[in-house]
Amino acid sequence: MSMACFKRLRMEIKSMSDDPDIFLESSESDIRRWKAHIRGPPGTPYEGGVFELDLTVGMQYPLVPPAVTFVTRVFHPNVHFTTGAICLDVLSRAWTPAWGLQATCRALLALLSDPAADSPLNCDAGNMIRAGDACAFESMARMYTLEHAARDMPRRAGS
Repeated sequence: MSMACFKRLRMEIKSMSDDPDIFLESSESDIRRWKAHIRGPPGTPYEGGVFELDLTVGMQYPLVPPAVTFVTRVFHPNVHFTTGAICLDVLSRAWTPAWGLQATCRALLALLSDPAADSPLNCDAGNMIRAGDACAFESMARMYTLEHAARDMPRRAGS
């Protein structure tokens, strides 16, 4: 691993805030592998759900964004239904080294709050939104949240 990547990740671990909607932890065996859990945003069909994510940091981090996928199944136009791949500009062309892992998770919370149907990875969800059928989209998203994301947020050791 590059020294810059290692130093940046160590710095992020030390400066991580206690955000009640984001839980991040690195693998014990590899600091470049992370698990995140994010709480579904209030007022969305994802409210009450806790969604697990895999984050993998490459050797060029922070110059290159982490690879992020949803482990928890989620019905969302910008999340591939089977692979969990995410279509989000800050995970590609809009990435900047000023972003970190926690900011990446915040961007994913914003994506859950405001789905974009113009670049869907899940065409069914995208088509529902583009057709103006918010009721169908929200009921499907809520059903998947209840079936796949109904769990408690992990806790930090000692809390």
